[in-house]
Amino acid sequence: MTVLRQEADPGEAGLDAKALERLDGELTRRVDAGELPGFLVAVARAGRVAHLTTYGARDLAAGLPVEPDTLWRIYSMTKPVTTVGALTLVEDGLLSLDDEVGRHLPAFAEPRVYVDCSGDRVRTRPASGPLLVRHLMTHTAGLTFAFYHAHPVDALYRAAGLESSVAPGTDLAGTTDVYAGLPLRFDPGTRWNYSVATNVLGRIVEVVSGRPLDVFLAERVFRPLGMTDAGFEVTDAQAERLAELYGETDDGGIEPIPGTPLRGRPRFLSGSGGMVASAHDMHRFMEVLRRHGELDGTRLLRPGTVRLMTRNHLPGGADLRSAGVPPHDDPGNEGVGFGLGVSVVVDPSRTREPSGLGSYGWSGVATTTFWVDPGRDLTVQFYTQVRPRSSHTVYRDLKRLVHEALTD
Repeated sequence: MTVLRQEADPGEAGLDAKALERLDGELTRRVDAGELPGFLVAVARAGRVAHLTTYGARDLAAGLPVEPDTLWRIYSMTKPVTTVGALTLVEDGLLSLDDEVGRHLPAFAEPRVYVDCSGDRVRTRPASGPLLVRHLMTHTAGLTFAFYHAHPVDALYRAAGLESSVAPGTDLAGTTDVYAGLPLRFDPGTRWNYSVATNVLGRIVEVVSGRPLDVFLAERVFRPLGMTDAGFEVTDAQAERLAELYGETDDGGIEPIPGTPLRGRPRFLSGSGGMVASAHDMHRFMEVLRRHGELDGTRLLRPGTVRLMTRNHLPGGADLRSAGVPPHDDPGNEGVGFGLGVSVVVDPSRTREPSGLGSYGWSGVATTTFWVDPGRDLTVQFYTQVRPRSSHTVYRDLKRLVHEALTD
C-alpha cells in the first residue's frame, strides 16, 4: 500500500493558500451541514501534490475518519480505466477502433434500431451502419441505461431486468448478450447517449485478451502503474479502509445505502462502474495520462494514443448538448465534448464552471471526480461517498474554487 502525500508548497506550485482555504472551507461546511459524510480533495501541479485535505468520516456510525489511504467506490470513473486497458490492446494490434463489435461479440453482428411500439410488439429496423469499438468508447453506440426515462428503449432495458445494468444471475458475458438482444436508441455514431457501452467494451477486452477483465486490468494497468489498491474487490486487510456508501434523504441529509458488494470477487465484472481505488491509485492514473502515456520509466500508451483519447470525437465536433439525446441535451453539457472514455472541454466560454481548453476527466455516481488540465499542468481529484438524487452542486463549487486558487 502506498499513500498519497503532499509533495509541494502551494505557493511554489502556483496556488494561492488563501483560496485553497476557501475551497476546504466550502467542502467542510457541507460535511458539517450533514450533506456529505467526509471528503478528500487533492490538487497537483506538474505532477506534484500541492494541496491535500481530508475531513469528516468514511464511516459515520463507526466514527472512522477519512484518511489519505481511504478506499472509494469510484463507479463510473472505472470507464476511463477500462478504456485505457482496451487501448493497450489497440497498440498491441489485437483490436482496432474500427473493428465491428460483432467481430468479437457475434450477438452484436446485426444491430437494429428502435422504430416504434404497438402494444407488446416492438418494431425495429436494421442500423444504417455497423456498431464499432470506437462507438463504445465514445458512447455513440445507441445503447442506454435502464434508469433513464426518456425513450421507449430505456423501458425495454427495465423490462429485461437491467435496472442495475446487470442481467440478474449473469456475468459480464451473459449481460452483454442481453444488451445485444435489445434495440439501439439511434444509429451508431450519430448521437451521444451515456450508457452501458463500457461494459460491452470490457467484455471485448476479455474476449480479445483471453483473460477476465479484473485479471487483465491488474496485469496491464494496475501493477505497471503502481495502483496498489485498485481492483474490483477488497481484501480482508483493505476492508476497514473502505468508505461507507450513503444516499440523499428527502430532507437533504444522508443515510447509509447498500453498495456494490466488494467482499469476494464479483460474478459481474463491470467495466462501467465496478472499481474501488484510493486517491494514490487515481493520482497514478491521472499522471500517466498527463505525461502522455509514460510514468516512472513505464510506457503504458504511446503519446499519440493519449492525444487521440483526449480529443473530442463527437459527430461534427459537437458538444454533449448538441449531440446528446434526452436527458443529456441540457445547458450543463454546453462546451464539453467527449473523447475515448473521458469528457473533453472544447469551449471553456460555454461551460457552466471555469474550465481549461482541452481539460479531460470523468466522475462517478457516488460524487467522485477527477480532471486533468493540460494547459495549466493541473490535476484534481475529489472523493466523498454520496449517491445524490440529482446532479450534485459540489462539482460546480469545486471547479470554481480550484480555478480561483491558480495564480499563474
